[in-house]
Amino acid sequence: MAGRDLRTLFTSNDRSISANEAFTNRQAQWQAVTTCLAEHLRQVSGTGFDVEDLESPRRNVLVFHGVGGIGKSTLSRKIEASLTHSEHRPAQWDSPFHSEERTLPVRIDLARSAGTDFERIILTIRLAVAALGRPMPAFDLALRRYWEHNHPGEPIEDYLRRGGLLSRFSAAAALPQQMQSALGDVAQALLLPGTVGGALGHGVGALVGALRERRQSVRALAGCARLADLLEAEPDLDALSFYPHLLAWDLAQLPADRSAVPVILLDTFEDTGDRTHRDFELLLQRIVWLMPNAFFVVTGRNRLQWAETAVEGQLDWAGPNAWPGLVPGDAAYPRSDASGRQILIGDFSREDCEDYLARRLSRDGRPLIDEPVRRIIAERSHGLPLHLDLSVMRYLEIRRGGRQPHVADFDHDFPALIARTLSDLTAEERQVLRSVSLLSAFSVALATEVAGMDHDAPALRLTERPFIRESASGVWPFHVHDLIRSAIRNADDGSDDRWSEQDWRRAARRAFRALGAQWRQDPRRDRAVLVGCLQQGLLLARDFDLELDWLADASFQYVADSLWEPLAFPAAGETSSSGRQSAADALVETLSTITRRHLEHRERTADRLTAVLASGRLPDDLVELATYYLAKAQRDIGLTDESRRGMQRVASAGGRLVLAAGRGLAHLSRLSGDFPAAVEAAGRLGWEGRSRRVLGDVWWVQGDMEQAAAAYLANRGEAEEHGAAGETAMTQAHLAFAVAFADPLRADDELDLATRLLAPLSLRSTEMTARIAALVRDAGYAADLPDRAAVLLVEIDVSGISYAAAKLQLALCFHHAVLDARDDLASGIVRLRELTRSGDYAYYVEIAHFMAGLPLPAHTARARWIDGEQRTRERWRSLVAIRRTRIGTGRPPA
Repeated sequence: MAGRDLRTLFTSNDRSISANEAFTNRQAQWQAVTTCLAEHLRQVSGTGFDVEDLESPRRNVLVFHGVGGIGKSTLSRKIEASLTHSEHRPAQWDSPFHSEERTLPVRIDLARSAGTDFERIILTIRLAVAALGRPMPAFDLALRRYWEHNHPGEPIEDYLRRGGLLSRFSAAAALPQQMQSALGDVAQALLLPGTVGGALGHGVGALVGALRERRQSVRALAGCARLADLLEAEPDLDALSFYPHLLAWDLAQLPADRSAVPVILLDTFEDTGDRTHRDFELLLQRIVWLMPNAFFVVTGRNRLQWAETAVEGQLDWAGPNAWPGLVPGDAAYPRSDASGRQILIGDFSREDCEDYLARRLSRDGRPLIDEPVRRIIAERSHGLPLHLDLSVMRYLEIRRGGRQPHVADFDHDFPALIARTLSDLTAEERQVLRSVSLLSAFSVALATEVAGMDHDAPALRLTERPFIRESASGVWPFHVHDLIRSAIRNADDGSDDRWSEQDWRRAARRAFRALGAQWRQDPRRDRAVLVGCLQQGLLLARDFDLELDWLADASFQYVADSLWEPLAFPAAGETSSSGRQSAADALVETLSTITRRHLEHRERTADRLTAVLASGRLPDDLVELATYYLAKAQRDIGLTDESRRGMQRVASAGGRLVLAAGRGLAHLSRLSGDFPAAVEAAGRLGWEGRSRRVLGDVWWVQGDMEQAAAAYLANRGEAEEHGAAGETAMTQAHLAFAVAFADPLRADDELDLATRLLAPLSLRSTEMTARIAALVRDAGYAADLPDRAAVLLVEIDVSGISYAAAKLQLALCFHHAVLDARDDLASGIVRLRELTRSGDYAYYVEIAHFMAGLPLPAHTARARWIDGEQRTRERWRSLVAIRRTRIGTGRPPA
């Protein structure tokens, strides 16, 4: 049912605006209610159910918890309305259940602003039951005694009228008569003198005696085993909290056609107290435990801790044996997450957000808020209903100012979000929350250190809050709800303990130091720890203009193995906090460019790194990093001279990339066809310079696949020994390529391994090498090989990796040579000449002639072959002849 949204209605003079309370789909939560309620009804109607059993576990409670503003109270109201009148049930909600049992829903708001005390809660439950039209004799006798003792001279009907309860419940006026009826029955049974109204006051002793003796005159009450004890007890608040047991007993005595199951919805449960002061919570828990035939739906910000042994002594019933449904991960009950009957209220989906905004404000049946504005509000809300509500208020406020709201008006954080989030946190918890809002993920230990505390308790308590999300993946398990984190970081904080700019900077420095310590002290040198610390540390350094410190070392470790896990950096403003672009900005751009070079054209990579170096913002010890990867990008797009100058600068600097630059120079010698120089350079590189891979790259070009494979195998073994996953995968792809020329059967196994090693990595150029190797393996066999090559060529063109196109064309020439397709081979050689016009890889043209046994045309550029042109020619011609023999004998490639 969509009600009138009065607050919105009274914010505008425009009467054409329809302001409705828009309830958005919570079907999963409704399904949990109906499923659990149906199970409860089956349990209480079973033959073995005993309402007076005080020892059996309780499964009569369902908890919905979530961050403030997520829509818990709205859900609670909708559940009550849907159980009361089916016509009030949202259209998307199914009919609750098929049962002969009648339910009596009653919602109780425990918010401090509602002024609900324990007496009022007990009376509210009793008034809901009054709708059955029958006295509850055991309960009513005890309640009357309590009332006369604690409210002398005040009729209960006056109290109900003054508190507004008479107007809320249609049957409330019948309660005094029902209580009088119970008293009259007792007075008559015991032949007590005096008026009926005072009979209980004068005859408690007589009634207790009759109950204990189980006299025939009070047989209707004598079955309630604990009534006499409660009547003898001092009628104070503590005794009142045990009276629900009597009400449960009374309900169990009703005939089937007059019975009902109370469904009691306790909303805003967080306002009952905190983890230290549980007095009110203890009273409420007694109601739940002592009324096992009632079903309770609790909504609040936090999970109930009743199933934890830590609360023993604070509450009467605690632990997993008492509350099995409240134990996290209990598989016996339906759930929308992993918390059994404790269900986290999730954020709205994007579609639900836009649906909410479209229906909240309308004019002539059409949404008042236009689609682009609805879209940006939904995006900014991260699914939090409170943000949607606040954005609607902002929309109307802007309209009152005389202009139409635009998209830019909603790039906005609301201080009200902070107030709602911080309202029930302790001072220490607020300190931790603000501190961890600087981080995208954290652990308890990291949160404690960042907050500058010497004990974990506040961080531990904070992790149990609903706006802290937990994930099993990643280095750190916790993160703050995205919208809450944004609001705390960016909105004006008007709280009494708000942070100054210096407070934020101090916390940022603590967080930065803590991340650096975690990375340096990681005993396993786990790459996930490195990436996590690097990403969070870079953002802190950028946003708070910190010195790079440990980030330089971490950056070099990050690039060392060429794994290229994505580093996601949110967009920064124009300047850092100091008013200028910082070294951290430059390092963020450098690493972002390096990681993305496998996903974008190499020209884009070169342009971005050129701009970083031109800015002069990188510290001297990091200039070589940008220079080296700029030189690699330049080599990939055919700018050989520029690449060579960059590699020489890095090599002459003698920094941490000197061996990598030496390998780059060796590759450049190989590109130009100076193979002896490449071999000589490789001899100076060692493992750190990947000398064996460089040699493998030289030997396959000579047609010596045996030596190439041996070099690649040796390099792969070194990479595995050093735990270098990226180098291992890269070398394996090169090994598969070399083997594919000589032994298609073995190549199939090598390609399978390469595919598995590359799967978790992001090595685009190496993936292309592996796919070209698959073409070489199938050369001469696969009729569709040219079509497959054409598809791959398109992807190569998109990447801008020029050498891969030439390598692919060489594989096609091998295919044509094996098939002795002279015309296709001639066309392939022409294409090779075009691709190698710059002089890089020009020896591919020579190799194509060697394959087919063709003489080299005049003026053909000649490479410096390791053991001469003739020997190289013979090896390549032999590879073609062996493949033809395999095809002639019918031996397949795999």
